Amino acid sequence: MTKLLEQVFEEAKRLPPEKQDELARAIINIMSGRSDDDVYVLSEAERAAIEVARRQVARGEFASEEEIEALFKTYAS
Repeated sequence: MTKLLEQVFEEAKRLPPEKQDELARAIINIMSGRSDDDVYVLSEAERAAIEVARRQVARGEFASEEEIEALFKTYAS
């Protein structure tokens, strides 16, 4: 076993049991060549939105504290 894989398993031991099971299922799927039915596939619109966001980050454009608070208030109610 590689050092990196050993590190990952050590970190995984600290996860809650449900997260450990989720990780185990993902590893089993990877090793068996199967895909997980719960994998979300992005739409073209979502991919485009992510690309816009990446460009904004590259330019240093971030939301202000006020904008973030307003967003949380919108979805918290």
